[in-house]
Formats: sequence, C-alpha cells, structure tokens
Amino acid sequence: MSTAAVPTLTTWTIDPTHTEAGFAVKHLMISTVRGRFGDVQGQISFDPTDLSSGSADVTINATSIDTREAQRDAHLRSADFFDVEQFPVLTFKSRSVQSLKDDSFKLVGDLTIKNVSREVVLDVENHGLQKDPWGGERAGFTARTTINRKDFGLGWNAVLEAGGVVVGEDVKITLDLELIKK
Repeated sequence: MSTAAVPTLTTWTIDPTHTEAGFAVKHLMISTVRGRFGDVQGQISFDPTDLSSGSADVTINATSIDTREAQRDAHLRSADFFDVEQFPVLTFKSRSVQSLKDDSFKLVGDLTIKNVSREVVLDVENHGLQKDPWGGERAGFTARTTINRKDFGLGWNAVLEAGGVVVGEDVKITLDLELIKK
C-alpha cells in the first residue's frame, strides 16, 4: 500500500511595504490610466514543494486607491465607483489551484467588490523563495487577471461626443506580492 505525501502548509503574511495591487483601464478609448491600492493585507498558505494545496486570503483597503490625481481618486472613492463609505474593502479568497506547470499556476477564487462576489482566475508566477538579511524567509509571486468592472457594480460612465465612453469596462489587475514566512 503506497501513501501519498501530505503537503506541509506554511503560512505567509503579505509584506505591505513590498506589495502592490495595481490596475489599468482605458480612458477616453485612447489611453490607459494606471492606479494602485496602497493598503494590501492577507495571508497565503502553501507548501513550497507542492503549490497545488495552497490558499490565499487577501484584503485591500479601497480608500487606499491612488491614481496620482486627487480629484479622480475622490471620484473613484465615491458611490459612482467603490463607495468606500459603505464598502471599505475588496477581498479575494481562493478556492483551488489549477494548471500547475513550471513556476506558474492558476489560482481560482472569489473576488468581492461592493458586496458583489464573482469567481476570477488569477494567472500566477512563482518567483521563488529567498532568505532576507534579518534571518527570515520571503516568497515572491505576481498574479494577473482581467475583470469587467460592471460585473462588480462599478458602472459609472459618460458617453463621448464623438462616440465611445470615458472609462473602459475591462480592468487589468496585477498583484506583485512579497510574503514573509510566519
């Protein structure tokens, strides 16, 4: 009788000073506006030798949005978009890991924005492990996905005189994560 090795899960916390949750969306149908959320927290659990058993629980403070334009940031925090007074956080909770190959995999989970949860698939790159100068251990990952903002109740827009709209529907999301082993 053979016994399969049981994964040894280790818990890692997100290092908020070395992590960024960024996004990109079309503006006026001709350019791309990029922004970020400065307050990202959470825990990731995984076995470095078997990522298929991993899980992620990430919380992003919606008020920490920054597009380098105060007026736009205020609009994004308003009820037209994130409505941070009523919905101060965005969350991602993983459900499964799929399609492992080399140093990449797909992480399937629920993204919740404005109390609307939708399944998303993150394409994740594993950048490996590293000892830090203070005797700890770090891990690095980059995760990407694209969502339709209207699916999450972020529906504000305006029609342009020449046709088209002010804000595109598709939002490209990139999470650059540095984790600290607990």
